[in-house]
Amino acid sequence: MTQPILSKTEAAAAVTSARLRAGITWAQIAERVGRAPVWTTAALLGQHPMSAAEAEAAGELLGLEPEVVEALQVQPYRGAAPGVASDPTIYRFHEALAVYGPALKELIHEEFGDGIMSAINFKVDIARRSDPGGDRVVVTFDGKFLDYNW
Repeated sequence: MTQPILSKTEAAAAVTSARLRAGITWAQIAERVGRAPVWTTAALLGQHPMSAAEAEAAGELLGLEPEVVEALQVQPYRGAAPGVASDPTIYRFHEALAVYGPALKELIHEEFGDGIMSAINFKVDIARRSDPGGDRVVVTFDGKFLDYNW
């Protein structure tokens, strides 16, 4: 009998453990995989399927078992796991969008018309910016505008 494919959650736990034990950064994995760090990290945490070559590159670097490499290639159910919003970093993103989301929506409609920012045709990046009051986290969402009036 064939063993079932690991869940994305199980694979993410294996990746996280292997990464921490090896002392490898997400950026180093992304470089090996050949993708952006944010995308690679999201994929390894279960939010994107990786190609066989990408999964194998990550698996080789981290010493992952074949069943983990296999699970990295499976199409995920996207979205947050229950309880994730209780994490302070993720909660702050929820909070920021709850506070600024309606304003951003209004400004997008004012600038572009009736439509939305795609989260499919989308790029996201994170950077550190020095500031005398404390380093700043700069998050950039870059999504294609999708017009509702087509």
